[in-house]
Parts: sequence; C-alpha cells; structure tokens
Amino acid sequence: MTESRYSAHGIEAEFEPGSRKRVLRNRLGIVRVREMQQVESEALIAVQKWAVSYFGPSHRFTSADIRELHGRWLGGIYLWAGQYRQVNVSKGGFVFAAAAQVPRLMQVLEAEELTAYTPCRGVDDARLIAALARIHAELVLIHPFREGNGRCARLLAWLMALQAGLPPLDFSVWSGRGRQTYFAAIQTAIERDYAPLERCFSRVIVRTLRVYGRGA
Repeated sequence: MTESRYSAHGIEAEFEPGSRKRVLRNRLGIVRVREMQQVESEALIAVQKWAVSYFGPSHRFTSADIRELHGRWLGGIYLWAGQYRQVNVSKGGFVFAAAAQVPRLMQVLEAEELTAYTPCRGVDDARLIAALARIHAELVLIHPFREGNGRCARLLAWLMALQAGLPPLDFSVWSGRGRQTYFAAIQTAIERDYAPLERCFSRVIVRTLRVYGRGA
C-alpha cells in the first residue's frame, strides 16, 4: 500500500496520482494512507466472513485457495489482487523470492506443506502449532503477492485454527514488542528452523484462549 513497506520496480509499483507516492495505484482513486488502511481492513473482515462459510473443517487448502482469498479480499481495490506478483520486492534490506520463482514455489508449498498439514480438524496442539508455523513462514518468505502477504498468511492461519476448533486467533501479541520477535522468527525460518515461530504461535493461542475465557 505505501512506499515505506517495499522497494519494487515495474507496473505493480505504480502509485496513485496525487498520493505523493504513498498509496499504490488502486481502483478507488484513494490517495490517503489512512483511508486505504481503513478500506483494506473492512475488506479483510468481509472476506473472513465469506471464508468461514466457504472453507469447512475438512478442507485441504491449496495454492488456488490462497489466491482466491487474496483476490476476494483486495479485488475491489487493486487490479492485481489474487495474481502472483510480477515484480521483485524487498523489505528492510531483506529480498523475498524472485517473482519468476513464485508460481513454482507456491506449487511446492501446496505439494509439501499444505497437503501434509491441512486440514487441521482433530489435530492436537503440538501438531497445530507446527502446521501454523511452517505454512505461515513459507508463505511469507515466498511473498506471492504485491501487497497484503502478511495479512493473507494470518488469514490462512486463522482459518486453519478454526478447523482445529479454536476461536478466531488474536494476533495482538505480534504488535509492539512482539513485532520484532515475530520478524526474527520469520528470518530464522529461512534455514527451516521453525521453533521460534512456533513459540510465536503458542503465544497467539494462549492470548486467544484468554480472550475467549477458555484458558489460563
């Protein structure tokens, strides 16, 4: 959405005229960051409601499902929603997977992680946490879309947890001080070490159960 998030080049890097290069070109002509944040948040709530009714507890997620989630979420805002990015992107000096490799890497994600770890119905806590951490890390590291990758990955984790019988996940522990811990866990996952991110998800689940009065 904003220039500060990523460095990118190509047609998907175009900014909305009048936004002072702070808001990506969009269908709605929005030029203010806060307005775009609000619109994206409202659209995310809407797609959450749709997804709950569409993806049942026995559904095995696919790469096409991830594209569908992204497209339904941001389709009314950006022309490229639901499409794999065509530009290379980096954030804070970290370079994500090359755009040309995204389709192949998403196929690998489906064949390995999504097939092995979903659906999550009936799994124990340890298995669920392992599934959430591994799939979330790999999806974020691939970064398949121009915008909204982290939120789309959290949405998928949210749906997986619902399959396992948990309430809607509360990710507030990943804000503030928890933000750096989360980022560090994602970087560790580059070496296929998912333990730090598993601890991040454990904290999310503990927080969620407390919020819903289902755990200490």
